Amino acid sequence: MEPAQSPNLADLLSGLSSPEDASRKMAAFKLQSLINDPSFAEHFVLAGGLSRLRTLVLESSGNTLAYSLASFARLLEVDQGWEAVNNKVVEKVVELVVCQPLVNILRGAMAILVSIVSRPYYADRYSQLGSNHNAGGFQALKPAIALYPQFLEMLVTRLSSADHALCANALQLINSLMRDAITNDNETEWPKFIKRIQDLGVIKAVYVLMQSSALQDLAHPLLEFQALTKILLRRWRDVPVDLVKPEHRRTIKAVHLSSNPDKPAESEARNGEAKPKHNPYKWRRLGFTSETPEPDFAETGFLGMMDLSDYVRKHQDEFQNILLEQSVTPEQNRCPLARASLTLTAILFEHFEVDKVELEDSKSYLALESRTNFDKVFKPLLLHWSRLHVAGLHAFFRIWKATGAETADFPKIVELVRILVESVVGGAERTKGIEEIEKEMAAFEYHKLRELQMELLELTYEDVWGQHLRGVKEELHTEALQFVKEQRIRCLLAGSWFPNGTYTDQEGGGPVTEDSLVQNSTHGYRFVRLSETRKYLHWGDFDEKEEQAPSTSSLRDKIDLSIVSSVVSNVTANERSSFSSDSTLKELAHDRFTTNKITIHGYLPKSRGARSEHSRTSSKTSSARSASKETVLLTFHPNSHSVASEWLDGLLMLLEQQPITAETNRLIHMISDYGLKVRLLNVRFNDEEGIVEGMDGLDGPEIPSREGLDDGYYYEI
Repeated sequence: MEPAQSPNLADLLSGLSSPEDASRKMAAFKLQSLINDPSFAEHFVLAGGLSRLRTLVLESSGNTLAYSLASFARLLEVDQGWEAVNNKVVEKVVELVVCQPLVNILRGAMAILVSIVSRPYYADRYSQLGSNHNAGGFQALKPAIALYPQFLEMLVTRLSSADHALCANALQLINSLMRDAITNDNETEWPKFIKRIQDLGVIKAVYVLMQSSALQDLAHPLLEFQALTKILLRRWRDVPVDLVKPEHRRTIKAVHLSSNPDKPAESEARNGEAKPKHNPYKWRRLGFTSETPEPDFAETGFLGMMDLSDYVRKHQDEFQNILLEQSVTPEQNRCPLARASLTLTAILFEHFEVDKVELEDSKSYLALESRTNFDKVFKPLLLHWSRLHVAGLHAFFRIWKATGAETADFPKIVELVRILVESVVGGAERTKGIEEIEKEMAAFEYHKLRELQMELLELTYEDVWGQHLRGVKEELHTEALQFVKEQRIRCLLAGSWFPNGTYTDQEGGGPVTEDSLVQNSTHGYRFVRLSETRKYLHWGDFDEKEEQAPSTSSLRDKIDLSIVSSVVSNVTANERSSFSSDSTLKELAHDRFTTNKITIHGYLPKSRGARSEHSRTSSKTSSARSASKETVLLTFHPNSHSVASEWLDGLLMLLEQQPITAETNRLIHMISDYGLKVRLLNVRFNDEEGIVEGMDGLDGPEIPSREGLDDGYYYEI
């Protein structure tokens, strides 16, 4: 029983072969939408429609040609009509791509070529492919391209079209040609084709598209091109360097000749030697590990050789100058240029995850549904591989020289450059230009790289040890706090001179009694010192600052710290600091300060004798505070922010309170941070509690010998 045919099919076939152009145009227009149905397409071919459609493709023009091309392309997409594809059809379509200016015609023509070039990838999925089932891939286009040699150039030019659909079709065809060449051509042929289309500017054109706002319309072909770029890089990496191969031998020889090698010595010629002696440092001079270069390319393959050759070719003067400069440098201080280049290739290979091709990953396609994910999926900088390699190599040389590195430090410089690439390249937005990236890599400071390195090291240990590391941080913070507390209190024990200002009845210092509190002073100096017992603050006023600090016994006034209620300061104009031991925030009334000032508040005893008591119970202090009014005990003016920080936080910590100035807190953080870094740098990576991935093979530091030492040692607390 024959399948039921569409009621429009007979009329459609009649229209396609009509002598009237209008009828042919209308029939071809309708066919565009109907042919998407595989069942209808099959019936169309069985009914003899294929020959009529082929005739229109070869002989029509204008919109009729455009609709016919679109219909024929969709017919091939549903795997029908291959028997109509022959050299004549291919030649016609290639001619259209080269010569036809109309966008709607170009779209259909390119879509047909995409199906033809891509056909080998589907050949094993179907059993009925027609008599010409071997006519596919780039080979099917070569006879036509021989007639129209400007085909590839015109194809790349179409990538700059204002019509996004045409750009997508052109890029899709380029992708198909690249994939076919990589898959089906031999080792020597596909690199030639890739180089040819790259020379025509395909990389620059795709880079512009990948950075443009039209990404939504071109997402899939752009993602495919990005994946194909990774496949190319991987294919080059997987080609082992073999100096028996002419191309490899020529490439490495060009690198050597570009280094401006020394000419044979005249003495050798005078000695009558037929051939000059082989330079024993021919390859090591260029930075290879030994005089046999091949092993150095084991990780990066021919890709590493290409990158090195590209750098030498484009920066020959710089290459020669570096080698000349290093020739007068001690051998251990020379930067191994070739090894550095190959290392950069490996770093970029790892950074862009070239071994992971996400083209077939459905998650990547799902990510394309949201514009916000474009920056995560697309990596335009991958297309500028060579420029990134050179920029990284320049950074390697710069860091090597800045750090005074030696041969043994090579792995350390590698890690810094790896962090640089991750930071600058990995942190770049999709729309950031390669020129900006090059400038950032050239200007990135060494100390900032070290900070990033320590942060990454800390994060690595955080991932592995987590809770244990947090405990270490808390312990180190406590130790740093105690260390800084002792340092600040020792400043108080040493005492300091403070210039006297003008004090009002509310601000002046004086004997600590209600009768003698107020004291006006317009000149001279005030000396303040903490007693050895750390319970009293002694002070006195002097007309002049003496060379020798006065003794504690010569200071006639003192404050019992047990009656202190709060310490207030205006350490900086922009950072008002105050603290109250009664949890009452004290603010100074004025907003603009011209000097640093520290004011100590407390509860005065009723009698002078009361203040000389050496100890008070908490209940007595509490009752005294409830019966007395809080007042100013002492005011002094530190002559610098640093001294003000020492005294303010020293007094607060002496009262068992937390420091509040930024300077002290920075000091605490710095000490605890350095302590953590020292511990991290000395922790064994293969500790039983955790192994840091990729670093478990490192040897720990050498344990010093105790030979010649006895047990007579002690720790001073």
